[in-house]
Amino acid sequence: MKKTSLHTWFIEITAGLLILLFSYTGLSKLSDQYLFRLIISKSPLIGSHSVLLSWAVPLIELIVAILLLIPATRKTGLWASLILMTIFTLYITYMLLFSPRLPCSCGGIIQQLSWRAHLVFNIIFMILPALSIRSYNHTHRIIAISRHSRIPV
Repeated sequence: MKKTSLHTWFIEITAGLLILLFSYTGLSKLSDQYLFRLIISKSPLIGSHSVLLSWAVPLIELIVAILLLIPATRKTGLWASLILMTIFTLYITYMLLFSPRLPCSCGGIIQQLSWRAHLVFNIIFMILPALSIRSYNHTHRIIAISRHSRIPV
């Protein structure tokens, strides 16, 4: 198997996992939006923004899943995934370090994870898009062409 094939497969598998993750958590949060809002309203860090975040977070997750699904927007989706997972990971780290109360506002089965397990889970899902972006850059190189001669530069 060629090296570029491995890069492509890695990107596809990562995108698939992220699509499943963001679709599942986004739909789970929207399906019981009232409970999601109630739980995040108890968070000392983001509680005052619970109404806005209870809609924004799951919608952003679903938008990221759509970006990952479409090949033309996959790289943007990988970057959005990396940013979103970084924000979630920083939030969990903050909660573990500074909050005596730890309300979990995650969707579905992920809510069953301990906070430490959730932190490890998030770190893994931060590393995957980062590596995929790097792989994407290896598999989708752009050749610069001179406008005047149409010869690769």
